[in-house]
Amino acid sequence: MSDPLDIRHWMRPGTLQLSSLPPLSLYIHLPWCLKKCPYCDFNSHEWAGEGGPSTPPEQRYLDALRADLEASLPLIWGRTVHSIFIGGGTPSLFSPESIDRLLGDVRARVRLEADAEITLEANPGTFERDRFRAFRQAGVTRLSIGVQSFNDQHLKALGRVHDRAQALAAVEEAARSFDTFNLDVMYALPGQTLAQAEQDMRTALSLSPPHISIYHLTLEPNTYFAKFPPVVPDDDDAYAMLDRITELTTEAGLQRYEVSAYAKPGHACRHNLNYWQFGDYLGIGAGAHGKLSFAHRVARTVKLRDPRRYMEQALAGQALASMDEVPRADLPFEFMLNALRLKDGVALQDFMDRTGLPLSSIEPALREGEQRGLLLREAGRVAPTTRGLDFLSDLQSLFLPD
Repeated sequence: MSDPLDIRHWMRPGTLQLSSLPPLSLYIHLPWCLKKCPYCDFNSHEWAGEGGPSTPPEQRYLDALRADLEASLPLIWGRTVHSIFIGGGTPSLFSPESIDRLLGDVRARVRLEADAEITLEANPGTFERDRFRAFRQAGVTRLSIGVQSFNDQHLKALGRVHDRAQALAAVEEAARSFDTFNLDVMYALPGQTLAQAEQDMRTALSLSPPHISIYHLTLEPNTYFAKFPPVVPDDDDAYAMLDRITELTTEAGLQRYEVSAYAKPGHACRHNLNYWQFGDYLGIGAGAHGKLSFAHRVARTVKLRDPRRYMEQALAGQALASMDEVPRADLPFEFMLNALRLKDGVALQDFMDRTGLPLSSIEPALREGEQRGLLLREAGRVAPTTRGLDFLSDLQSLFLPD
């Protein structure tokens, strides 16, 4: 079998015709956290090595990331990276010096847009005074803070390592250090009432965040909550919470631009927008996923998941677990799965440019979506209706292959 990193394999003739390549982002996964949350199904690991839980093997992992990036370069030669997202785990466990080194390694190897958005996920439990400012000085332009709730009772139920006071202090410090930042907030929490969800949102909005991401707590397979499910609000109560959250964010000048994202003008997350618009992203780090386009095909990549094995193999130039071509029949669903999360939808020209498929390949699904009141088509764009956002999985399923 040919080397999956051999660009000649991916540039060979095929049935798709992509006239141009979409914008390219870089996702960097730092997999460690202080404590695994009971609802989390991400590739995150409590650090239990020498030195205690707060000391991941930073330098060795950074060496592995650099080797991973270098091995991936042939797949993205000549392309500009428009945004970077450093996710986890809890990336803010890494020292500002390590993040500075990481971004220096990236800049030395890829063409980074001058005003690239560089986001770092941070948790209040790893926050200390001036740490956020040091991340800013290292080159991070945007923080995403995993607050989840400002209610100590709910934070405890979620297994978070921070409390309300730490959350407030972290957000205030972020506001001093960054021009733009995001708060992650969850609702439909164990034992949560509508009044408590509203209070959480009022507290969040009182801090004047430029961006808030709102997530419904879901009980994912292979998590502690899946084995020992807590009592959570029923669907009607959860819908009422989301309606109230949307009203309050709108009153505060944040617009819902995606199913779970609300932002002030100019503060939408550019990195996530690229995901939702079927842009490309190179993923490096343990378990990192990627999506890369070539002239005649689109590929998905996955890096080795276990951090120790990842470090060993990445340093040997073999971090890739799999790289597979997206079947032609799956491309309409892959595109619409994310594009229809956007309130304003997407240009139909982008569908043709980014899948290499003709519009006729989705015409029946578009017609059915219109007939069912789930989507609107006008001025060369397709967008979900309010009903379409409420019944998003029904809308997305119209584009599944037969």
